[in-house]
Amino acid sequence: MARIFSLLNHKGGVGKTTSAINIAAGLARLGKRVLLVDLDPQASLTISLGVPRQPVTVYEAFRGEAEFMPFTVKDNLDIITSRIELSGVESELINEAGREYILAELLDPLRDMYDFIVMDCPPSLGLLTLNALTASDFVYIPMQTEFLALQGLAKIKQVIDKVRFRLNKQLEIGGVIATMYDSRKVLNRDVVEMIKKYFGDKVFQTMIRDNVALAEAPSQRQDIFSYSPSSIGAEDYLNLCKEILERMEAAAQPSSLRQQRV
Repeated sequence: MARIFSLLNHKGGVGKTTSAINIAAGLARLGKRVLLVDLDPQASLTISLGVPRQPVTVYEAFRGEAEFMPFTVKDNLDIITSRIELSGVESELINEAGREYILAELLDPLRDMYDFIVMDCPPSLGLLTLNALTASDFVYIPMQTEFLALQGLAKIKQVIDKVRFRLNKQLEIGGVIATMYDSRKVLNRDVVEMIKKYFGDKVFQTMIRDNVALAEAPSQRQDIFSYSPSSIGAEDYLNLCKEILERMEAAAQPSSLRQQRV
C-alpha cells in the first residue's frame, strides 16, 4: 500500500514544486511506482511536466464528477493534473459535509497501485492543503536557505499539529528539505543552522544545492533526471530520495529493533 506524503510551504518560491517533481522522479528512478498529485490551481507541476489537458483533473474529482484517472508521464511515474478552475473549489464546497476528507477518499482506490503518492500543495493553508494533510502519512517542508524563508515556520507547524489533533492522528513531519543552498554563502549556512535548531534531526542531511539545471528543466517539460542526469541537481535529488527511503525503512521497524541499532 502506498505511502502518501505532501510537500508543504505556504511561502512561494522555495522549491516546493521542483522538489515534488524530482522526488517523485527520483523514487521512480529507484524502481518505485509513484503517483504525483497536483493540488495547486496554478498547475505548475502539470505544466512543468508538459502534460496535455486531461478530461479529469483534481477539480472534477473534488466536485464528485469523476474518479481520479492517472496519466502516465514515464515508466513508474503517473500524475493527476490540475487546472485553474481548482482555485474556486473551496467556495464551491463550502457546504459539503466532511470536505476535508474528499482527497483521502479519492486516493483510497489507488493506494494498492503505487509505492508512493506525492502531493504538491498550493502556497496557502486553505481547503486543498487541509485535504492533503488529512490524506497524508508524512509532510515534507522545503525551505529556501534565505532569511525570509524562516518567517512563518511556527504557523506551518501549528497547522500540522491541528490537523494531527483533529483530522489525521497518523500525520508526521517526515523531514525538512533545505533548497537553493550555496555553501559559500554565510547566510545560507546560518539559515540551515537555525532550521536545525527548530526542527532538529527532521532536517535532511542532503541539501539541494543552487543549480541552474533545476530551473531550466521545467522549460523543457522534464524532470531533472531526464533533462540533465549528470547535474548536481540530479545528484542531490537522488541522494535525497535515498535518504527518504532510509528514514521510512527505519520508521517502519519495531521500536525494539531501532533501539538495538542505536
